[in-house]
Amino acid sequence: MNLTSRVRPTTALLIGIFTVSGTLHFLRPGPFVAIVPKRLPAKKELVLVSGGVELVCAGLLAVPRTRPAGGVLSAGLLAGVFPANVSMALRSKRKPAWYRVAVWARLPLQIPLIAWALRAGRGA
Repeated sequence: MNLTSRVRPTTALLIGIFTVSGTLHFLRPGPFVAIVPKRLPAKKELVLVSGGVELVCAGLLAVPRTRPAGGVLSAGLLAGVFPANVSMALRSKRKPAWYRVAVWARLPLQIPLIAWALRAGRGA
């Protein structure tokens, strides 16, 4: 059976996003390390772990049998990285106005992203 025929386009997009982002965590960890909240230790290690989890999420979402677990893990990951997104927004004071608007505007988008992951896990 062709795996792609069993993956909805929206789920395939989410798989692609997690695959690209997870890979970038390993290839170019610097930008991800920079947004880890200052209070957290072992920033690079946290980035590598979160990148690995993103790749695991992509793999779980790609396989119909593991898709429900992938949806829940993906939603948990998206909730778990929210503090890094807040940290990035808080540290954006010296960035251009368009950048500050973008990083602050993306914070409420985490809610529909979490819902998207959960829908993907249900196969909807």
